[in-house]
Amino acid sequence: MNIGVSAADEHFRQQVAQWMQEHLSGQYSELRFRGGPGDEDFAPGLRKQWERELAAGRWIGAGWAVEHGGRGLSINQQVIFYEEYARAGGPGRMGHIGEGLVGPTLATFGTPEQQQRFLPAILAGQDFWCQGYSEPGAGSDLANIKTRASFDSDSGQWLISGQKIWTSLAHESDWCFVLARTEPGSVGHRGLSFLLVPMAQAGIEVQPIRQLTGTSEFNEVFFDQARTAAENMIGLPGDGWKIAMALLGFERGVSTLGQQMQFQNELDEVVRIAKANGAAQDPIMRQRIAQAWSGLRVLRYNSLRMLSGVQDGSLRPEATIYKLAWSTWHLELGKLAMDVLGPDAELLAAAPYQLTRLQALFLFTRADTIYGGSSEIQRNIIAERALGMPREAR
Repeated sequence: MNIGVSAADEHFRQQVAQWMQEHLSGQYSELRFRGGPGDEDFAPGLRKQWERELAAGRWIGAGWAVEHGGRGLSINQQVIFYEEYARAGGPGRMGHIGEGLVGPTLATFGTPEQQQRFLPAILAGQDFWCQGYSEPGAGSDLANIKTRASFDSDSGQWLISGQKIWTSLAHESDWCFVLARTEPGSVGHRGLSFLLVPMAQAGIEVQPIRQLTGTSEFNEVFFDQARTAAENMIGLPGDGWKIAMALLGFERGVSTLGQQMQFQNELDEVVRIAKANGAAQDPIMRQRIAQAWSGLRVLRYNSLRMLSGVQDGSLRPEATIYKLAWSTWHLELGKLAMDVLGPDAELLAAAPYQLTRLQALFLFTRADTIYGGSSEIQRNIIAERALGMPREAR
């Protein structure tokens, strides 16, 4: 798959770069290179306003089909946008869950009424979403979900009770998509349903989880007879697992190239410091930097392989390795960053606990191989789904 080689694509790249230069300025200047993983609690209000700036430029959902309100950009153009966005220092997206996960899921599985209800507010940068998957006893083992939902025929609503955990930006979200058990007595993949739940209601309590980085972008979310309308279920009762897996497939879409450009920005910072403090004179350190550069190129080529097929949420074999590959690479980049910093890695930027960019990178990468499916679970997925090996005894 060739990216950005035609004259039209190069012209589009220049358009994106110019738009970013013109708009990521003034009041938005402070957002450059901020709000990414480990820094997601930075200036949420201003970043929501930035989402509306993107919406005004029709950059939200630009790759969605025209009939769903998007611009219908080609895969090449979508990749270019994500790369130039990250290259310009575009902030972490407050709306990425709505745009990258909820939107494609609704486009594939939602009714026309659901699409008309939810997609315009995502495109306008008005509604923000969070993900209700993981639970205290169901993280990587997602099929072990205990949150339950029962239908109240008198009100025509689903009543949801249970607990979700590690919910990014739940305290800033308007809606949550919740995987819940709607069939009493069901176990495993069976009996799960996919519900869209409004966050502003008495039956939902959000509690922040404070981390080693000093930030608290993750939350616990408690549902106590929380309500959502019957028409806010995507698919039928029992379709939850199928839809949840498709959503995770959309997660491995074109935004992976943007993620890698953010990784490139981090690697560039490591190289800059290595040149400045003399660490680049160490041949072993130079070799590690070269290995990081090469590994990032491998991630890119694998992403291009993933994007060469139909983007329908299915988990292609090359997509099964992506989480394990990028999280392992990023973990090693965090270690490299600390070794390049040397003794300075032990010094805080300011009291009481202000971390430098690379210190925050190191601490957050400790979680990369755990959240979103641990490396152990990822290896099982590769073995069982991609290679067709016997399932692990359970």
